[in-house]
Amino acid sequence: MHKLPLKEPKPDFEEFEKVIKGEKEAKRVHFVEFAVDGEVINFIMKNIIGEKSVLSLNPNKLQSIEESMLFLKQYINFYYRMGYDCALDPVPLYFNFIPKILSMPGFNKKLAKDTAILSRGQRNWAQEGKSVITSWEDFEKFPWKEMKLEGLFIDYYYKFLNKNLPEGMKVMVAGSIFEVILEDILGYEGLFYLLHDQPDLVEAVFTKWGEIIYNMYKDVVSFDCVGGIFHADDLGYKTATMIKPDLLRKFVFPWFKKYASLAHQYNKMYWYHCCGNVLEVMEDLIEDVGIDAFHSFQDVIIPVTEFKKRYGSRIATLGGVDMDKLSRLDEDNLRRYVRGILDECMPDRYALGAGNSIANFVPVKNYLIMLEEGLRWK
Repeated sequence: MHKLPLKEPKPDFEEFEKVIKGEKEAKRVHFVEFAVDGEVINFIMKNIIGEKSVLSLNPNKLQSIEESMLFLKQYINFYYRMGYDCALDPVPLYFNFIPKILSMPGFNKKLAKDTAILSRGQRNWAQEGKSVITSWEDFEKFPWKEMKLEGLFIDYYYKFLNKNLPEGMKVMVAGSIFEVILEDILGYEGLFYLLHDQPDLVEAVFTKWGEIIYNMYKDVVSFDCVGGIFHADDLGYKTATMIKPDLLRKFVFPWFKKYASLAHQYNKMYWYHCCGNVLEVMEDLIEDVGIDAFHSFQDVIIPVTEFKKRYGSRIATLGGVDMDKLSRLDEDNLRRYVRGILDECMPDRYALGAGNSIANFVPVKNYLIMLEEGLRWK
């Protein structure tokens, strides 16, 4: 049995990129994750890698620049030791913009007990009702100008990554437009009602936030340590998209196309993470937006193997190990299931990973089993 973490990893993002772009077949199974929960990282760092873990992924608990940089070193080292060629860079969006919105008047956090294996105590839930913008007055008061990356931060942070990323590794930068507007800025009910009552306000919000995310990507995509954009927007639920495809084509996809064009301008990749059933708009994503890879799969919607058959010659397929199976199958059945995916999807334009993410309810043993099967595959 292969042992993880790896003692001598050999990341090769350049090779990985050629596989994703379809320029060559993979010589080995490459790994990719949109996210590994902080609780999982901390557990593996402390109990398997054997390093003292720095608090958690919660930016509010990082008390100094030195502590933050130490965390980043450990964060990078985790992905390196687990055999990844790249790691998600969540800092620009999730550690800068989102906390500012969550602290605004009108944003009411919904909390519940976290019953996961590696519990974080409490879990936050999205705004089901209305949120911080409900009217044009709220729109004018919203601190749009504060939603930007400071030049000093950009320079310091990405120079730090350039210096500390192991040779052969890159980061993929994450941003979000629809999901942030849906869950944080307008709220579910807020967006759905305003689409009917004040579509001009909805369009104004998408224009403002879309530009903020574009400028964030533009500020960082040129850095050598950045391999591309891993954009994240959950557009669907089990059977359809959350708003009509024509509305997505009006408000969302033009921005996606700008983000993809920006990445391609710098000869970088544009990957897209999306939960839910978006098969009705997959042609838009491939032909109009120009995504290079698609991530997030549920077997109940479309198994990753079926997606690969339909679209695998046109874009790369990322992940796909169903979260329910990853969480609940016994070892023999999980290994058999992962091998089946690899047999169907390798070696062209595929990388192994969870259907969504390594959440804190996924048994660490099962996560390691998934990666071990990737190392075993020939």
